[in-house]
Amino acid sequence: MFTYLNPEVRRQLIDDGKLVRIDSAGHPVAVDAPLAEGQRALNVLGPIPLPLSRGTEQPVASWYAAVRSTELSEVESLASTLRERGGQHLFSELVSSIAVNSVLVIGEPEKSEAPLVRVHSSCLTGDVFGSRRCECGPQLEAAIDRIATDEQGGYLIYMAGHEGRGIGLWAKAATYLLQDAGEDTYQANRSLGLPDDSRDFSDAATLLHYFGAGRKLRLMTNNPKKIEDLRAFGVPNLERVKHVSGVDDCNLRYLQAKRQWGHRIDEEDLSNP
Repeated sequence: MFTYLNPEVRRQLIDDGKLVRIDSAGHPVAVDAPLAEGQRALNVLGPIPLPLSRGTEQPVASWYAAVRSTELSEVESLASTLRERGGQHLFSELVSSIAVNSVLVIGEPEKSEAPLVRVHSSCLTGDVFGSRRCECGPQLEAAIDRIATDEQGGYLIYMAGHEGRGIGLWAKAATYLLQDAGEDTYQANRSLGLPDDSRDFSDAATLLHYFGAGRKLRLMTNNPKKIEDLRAFGVPNLERVKHVSGVDDCNLRYLQAKRQWGHRIDEEDLSNP
């Protein structure tokens, strides 16, 4: 996972009590103190409010993200190097060392001249926890429903290593705290010194080449950059299919930011959450 935080933001989180370190027994220890050889400790980021849609009560949970302190220290120098080198794909090197992507084949898309496709970026908070801070969970479920009810089905490609548009779960947790302080989702990335979108779609393109077999593909997305990236990797026969779902009072500001930053979401799509 991508674990580097901008030093100024990191210090503010520590001062606010939002970033702490605990030892293997669960006792708080100094965040910046060096660890003894063999000592295990976790850095814990939070709490972060998550309004949930799973279950009948739909509570607002408090989310904490935890990562081993050794992982944080190991990637900081590499993160600095990658930032200096630049490039969308470079930051993804920190999150995809063992990224396992998935393809769901639904129906009989091999018989279709233009199968329906969804390339879905992994989102633990939305897809698994049911967080309503984003629309990822409803988009995933809606994509499965749309493919399943299409005349001949299609493909759902689930991309691991894409958490938080490629920055990883740890940094995504930090952006949530910055969003709660008033920044939008893109401003929060930039405050951490991270790209707006560092996802690498080269594996998705390879899978589309293999399963699409040169056919026209109807890609469910509102993000023109995803189309551009896939085309850059040699997937030319793409038709964009609008895919708006899960609009909610909890994610309305997030979706408005997406619209302002280029996603093909109409104002009327956001008018009745």
